[in-house]
Amino acid sequence: MPRDPFLQAAIEQARESLAEGGIPIGSVLVHEGRIIGRGHNRRVQTGSPIDHGEMNCLRNAGRLSARVYRDCALYTTLSPCPMCSGAILLYKIARVVAGENRTFLGAEEYLRANGVQVEVVQDEECIQLMTDFIQANPRLWNEDIGV
Repeated sequence: MPRDPFLQAAIEQARESLAEGGIPIGSVLVHEGRIIGRGHNRRVQTGSPIDHGEMNCLRNAGRLSARVYRDCALYTTLSPCPMCSGAILLYKIARVVAGENRTFLGAEEYLRANGVQVEVVQDEECIQLMTDFIQANPRLWNEDIGV
């Protein structure tokens, strides 16, 4: 079965971050079947503690009306952390598709409890990207998730 093209686009963003020396987490914002925002974790690249993949994606999407956000799906290679989940709820994004939650379980239950449809696909490439990164960079990873 072929991979969802939106998840593939998020994986491409994760790979871009890794190529830049950053943490391999990518995200895309989808509205009416097309990508309107792309981003990846840029904490290392920008030195900003809030420059996670989902936050970077939302910034790159630019200012949007509440109606647009409500009709969006956010694809991300990794289960969203509490900060990113808060932004998802703030803008009432209806659906989140996460590539995996084996290496990190984010605030999925918080999202679901607030009406967001959350799907975790356990994509092998997403899992491998994060597993390899965490093994090679445990300190950086722990810094990213606030450990």
